[in-house]
Amino acid sequence: MALKAVTSRPVEPVMLSQPISVDQLPTPALVLDRPIMDGNIQAMAKHLGRHSKGFRPHSKTHKCPEIAKQQITAGAVGICTAKVSEAAVMANAGIGSILVTSPISTRDKAQVVNAIATAQLELLLVVDSIEGMLAMQAEIDDDKRIGLLLDLDASTGRTGLRDNDLLLRLLDDIQSDSRFNFAGVQHYAGHVMHVHDFEKRRDKSMRAWERLADKFELLEQRGMRPEIVTGGGTGTFDIDVTLEYLTDIQVGSYIFMDEEYRQVGGVDSDRFQGFDLALTVACTAISQPQPSTITVDGGYKAFASDSVNPVCDALPDVEFRFAGDEHGVLILPSADTAPGENEASRVRLGQVLEFAVPHCDPTVNLHDQYWIREADGLIHSCWPISARGCSW
Repeated sequence: MALKAVTSRPVEPVMLSQPISVDQLPTPALVLDRPIMDGNIQAMAKHLGRHSKGFRPHSKTHKCPEIAKQQITAGAVGICTAKVSEAAVMANAGIGSILVTSPISTRDKAQVVNAIATAQLELLLVVDSIEGMLAMQAEIDDDKRIGLLLDLDASTGRTGLRDNDLLLRLLDDIQSDSRFNFAGVQHYAGHVMHVHDFEKRRDKSMRAWERLADKFELLEQRGMRPEIVTGGGTGTFDIDVTLEYLTDIQVGSYIFMDEEYRQVGGVDSDRFQGFDLALTVACTAISQPQPSTITVDGGYKAFASDSVNPVCDALPDVEFRFAGDEHGVLILPSADTAPGENEASRVRLGQVLEFAVPHCDPTVNLHDQYWIREADGLIHSCWPISARGCSW
């Protein structure tokens, strides 16, 4: 029932009968600037192409088949999903190559994998446990073919294997079963992505990969050179490309950018470089109980944050503070004027403001659709966030 529910969701863009301005949106509204997003996609494709690396973008960021299709068109070798439910949505929309980057450990999830695995789909999964391998062996049909990557962990401590005996046993299990083929390895050091200082971030990422040397040696002793070595992310897009054996990078947030990433230092800057802000949440100013603040209609149900607050680039002297599920409060510049007359704030009741989101992935998961802004500055369409809530 759960699988049928997610695969019956709409996936196609919906054109508006006539373009509208952001001020006309039902706020809070998730606004995606298409030309900027397109520029980010092309910038990443060109960067990785210059280094002879592929990109396997992570659709957990956008959860939108239309965006995944555009990334494939730009040259992506495939897409990633975090969970099997996301994979089901993307496969149903016609995406041809999908890597599920979180391991499974139950027969229920293996049944989902079996249901979505078709001859037309290159379906790749990671494995890091005997339990996960047994679940797939029990549920995958004899006529199915699935590529398995060994998920390797060096220091993150989230998913992945560290034990070399386990690695060899899983490798033996894969090679002895005609339903599976050894497709390669995955390594993702998530704790490195937001290290602010570029040199420290580079050192941490390189050390994490270096800790896997014994596992690559084991594979070499078996006469196996992984066809796929995938990992990394937006935070290390210009670092991990120096690794000769890395085949592709699992970049995600680069298409949108968010405030967490914008505060990460670049090679020669204290702000992230190479990609522009494409995703915002539009909110309306709805109340002003006191001259020093004004309230907007977006709170924790419109923005997801585990660190920083939303930022309005148009008002650099205004600070956003969360005020519960439904509201945010803007701290206005000091001024000895009455409510509604605060010229320094440049904010009035009824005004629609756009905010950079703190963390794009979970913010997207709070919304049903993107409102797509085109080059003329107007909203022309809606794109469904078809994999919203697909966390299983």
